[in-house]
Amino acid sequence: MPELPEVETIVRWLRPLLTGKTVVTAELLWRRTLAAPSPQAFLETLPGYTIDGLSRRAKFLHVLLNPPASLLFHLRMSGDLRLESPGYVAGQHDRLLLHLSDGLVLVFHDPRKFGRVWLTDNPAPLLASLGPEPLSEAFTPDWLYQALHQHRRRLKPLLLDQTFLAGLGNIYADEALHRSRLHPLRLSHTITTTEARRLHTAIRQVLQEGIRLNGASIDNVYRHGSFQTRFRVYGRAGKPCLSCGTPIVRLTIGQRSAHFCPVCQTRS
Repeated sequence: MPELPEVETIVRWLRPLLTGKTVVTAELLWRRTLAAPSPQAFLETLPGYTIDGLSRRAKFLHVLLNPPASLLFHLRMSGDLRLESPGYVAGQHDRLLLHLSDGLVLVFHDPRKFGRVWLTDNPAPLLASLGPEPLSEAFTPDWLYQALHQHRRRLKPLLLDQTFLAGLGNIYADEALHRSRLHPLRLSHTITTTEARRLHTAIRQVLQEGIRLNGASIDNVYRHGSFQTRFRVYGRAGKPCLSCGTPIVRLTIGQRSAHFCPVCQTRS
C-alpha cells in the first residue's frame, strides 16, 4: 500500500534519526525478504557500514551507506520501517532487524511478505527502468501530454505503471483522476492538452497534500498519516461524490480496483 507520500514520510522521519549511525549487527528473519546479495554475504558485509543519509526514488527507500553502498527497501503491500528501543525482541511479522551503534533497532515489518531489500554497490540497474518523479522538474504538462500520446492504454493502468511515472499507486491515481475529471478507462492517446494540464496539476496536488498529511492510513499496516480524511473517491464506493452527489463506482481494471464518479468523470 505505501505509495510515494507514505515512503517520503518515512524517509523524512527516519533521516535525522539514522544519519551518522553505524550498523552493528543484522538479523534476517525471513530469507526471501532479501533480494540481493545472498543472506550470508548480507549478514557478513552490512555490519560496520555507517548511514550517511536517506532518500527516495519512486516507492524505493534508499539508505546511503559509507563506505559507498546502498541499502534499498521496497515496502510493497504491507511493509513498514520503524525504530525500536535497545533490547527490542523481534515480533511476529518482523523480517529484518538492524542493530545500530546507539542501541536502537531499525525494524522492517512486513505481514504479507511482499517487501524486498537490496544491498548493492550500484543501485542504478535496479532503478533504471523507472519513469520520472511526478514532483520533479522533468514532469511537466508538455511531457505528460507527449508521454500519454506515445501509448494507447487506459489511463488508470498507465498511471500505475512505474516505468511510465514513478511513485503513483491506487490511492493517488484514483484521487488525481477524479480531480482532473478523467475516467480511469479513458485511452491515453485521446487526452487533450487541456486535460493533460488538469491531470498534471491534480497529480501534483494529491501527492503534495498526501506528503503534507504524512500519507494515508487505511489499515494497520501504515498508521502515520491522515490523508484518508481527504479521499474523494478511493474506498468510497456507493457513497455520494463530494462534487455532484452521484454514488461513487468501483470497478476492476486488470486485477486492480478503480473508484470514480460516473458523472464527473465521463468516459468520452
